[in-house]
Amino acid sequence: MKKIKKAVIPVAGFGTRFLPATKAQPKEMLAIIDKPVIQYIVEEMVASGIEEIILVTGQGKRAIEDHFDQNKPLEVHLERNNKIKELEEIRHLSEMAYFVYLRQKGPYGNATPVLNVEKLIGSEPFVFAFGDDLIKGEVPATKQMMEVFYKYQSPVIGVTQVAKEKVHRYGVIDGEKVEDRVYKVKDIVEKPLPKDAPSNLAVAGRYIFTPDIFEAVKKTEIGKGGELWLADAVDLLLTQRDFYAYQYQGRYYDCGNKLEFLKAIVDFALEREEFKEEFKNYLKNLKI
Repeated sequence: MKKIKKAVIPVAGFGTRFLPATKAQPKEMLAIIDKPVIQYIVEEMVASGIEEIILVTGQGKRAIEDHFDQNKPLEVHLERNNKIKELEEIRHLSEMAYFVYLRQKGPYGNATPVLNVEKLIGSEPFVFAFGDDLIKGEVPATKQMMEVFYKYQSPVIGVTQVAKEKVHRYGVIDGEKVEDRVYKVKDIVEKPLPKDAPSNLAVAGRYIFTPDIFEAVKKTEIGKGGELWLADAVDLLLTQRDFYAYQYQGRYYDCGNKLEFLKAIVDFALEREEFKEEFKNYLKNLKI
């Protein structure tokens, strides 16, 4: 099996849940303190051994490209003012991976970016990570999933455990446990009622695909809401080959959700040495 070197991150969505903040800036550029969500995701990919980042963009997403591009005037300014730490951080952004930007074309839906990258991926396996799904853990979630992929030589879906009463928000796997945290997937049930859910393991933000996903998406019909759904393509591929799910170790944040975004800011702030104690005391003293 070929080594996984490429990651695809779709970032073409409108971000309507965060309007008006996302009217003039991409939702993926909303910051967790001083770093945009998309940077955390790219850094996870790089820390997992990914060398090429393919960002499937849309109109109004230029800020993402600028963020990972060189900014010579800013670098000169930082160097002149002896802000070496900031200078190194800025230079690292454009140097940590090879970036490719591709405009999304085709029907609306979260499977369309997969179709768009077929020629760039070719016959290689690849990571697919949504641009607003953040996972915080000691070992990158993508790296954990890669180990499962190499062991079983099959596509891997990242899952996380959710409260039973919240399963209706997610796609939930029906699977057979084969080892600790690893499941052979029988089916994915989209947004089931709690009483009908086969498990409380929700599909959350990360996939590792093999190239046969492209034909599966091509054969997938437009589904609910007039959209082309990745879940429908995965369901089709499930009938043709083995799929595994891995319950990654780490905290999952849906940063397209306002409450989850706020939780991420608090959790990340409590780990920042420069102000974590003062922030912790502030939270303790709130009259809640």
